[in-house]
Amino acid sequence: MRVVAVDWSGKLKRPEESIWLAEARNGRLAELHNGLSREAIVDRLVALAAEGPRTVVGLDFAFSFPAWWCVENEWSTAQDVWAAMAARGETLLATCEPPFWGLPGMPNPNPKSRLHRRTDRDEGAGAAKSVFQIGGAGAVGTGSIRGMPHLLRLSEAGYSIWPFADGWPRVVEIYPRALTGAVVKGRWRERHAFLFERFPEQPADLLERAAGSEDAFDAAVSAIVMGAHEAELQELARPSDAKYGIEGKIWRPSQH
Repeated sequence: MRVVAVDWSGKLKRPEESIWLAEARNGRLAELHNGLSREAIVDRLVALAAEGPRTVVGLDFAFSFPAWWCVENEWSTAQDVWAAMAARGETLLATCEPPFWGLPGMPNPNPKSRLHRRTDRDEGAGAAKSVFQIGGAGAVGTGSIRGMPHLLRLSEAGYSIWPFADGWPRVVEIYPRALTGAVVKGRWRERHAFLFERFPEQPADLLERAAGSEDAFDAAVSAIVMGAHEAELQELARPSDAKYGIEGKIWRPSQH
């Protein structure tokens, strides 16, 4: 099975500097690089699936929104959500109208109960940010809104987007913090020590590259951890709990 993790970016300018792709083969980190735009990354993923259908890709952005907002917009499927973001996403980012927030002068208008998806609150997911936050520290909304339209293309290219479908090749939503655990990612020394202490069997040159930035670090660790739990990813099925519904679900290993 081919395991790929992509540390995504919602940046408008030069996103290729912040988008990193990592690949693990047989439990070993085999590839780690940036330099591709969002469109080029998707081209690469489509090509990988054509080379080998037993491919699983982890993308670190939210695949949907809280159910209440989907209902309010009359979206009944995840594909409806992705198509709406393809059509309206840039307008939503530019206007930052409620429920979105985070741009200068745009405080959070939402009660706590409406901020997160069920999966964002799950035990083990960590303090996941609200997809409605599109500015400020740790904001994930911009990357998610600019990522969702690409799920349409991946789906059309034959990928099953979990948990909305199961099959091969497949794409799962990941949250790197849930895979890395506690580490001060903002410091090179901490990243470097974590990588070499935690994964001494991995190629030293790729670990050095991974230590170079938070984005490279997240992609590399995500791919390594996913590769270590290949059996779980092989047997991944749609969740029986209908409460995940249109919101989607973060994949994380059962033991980590």
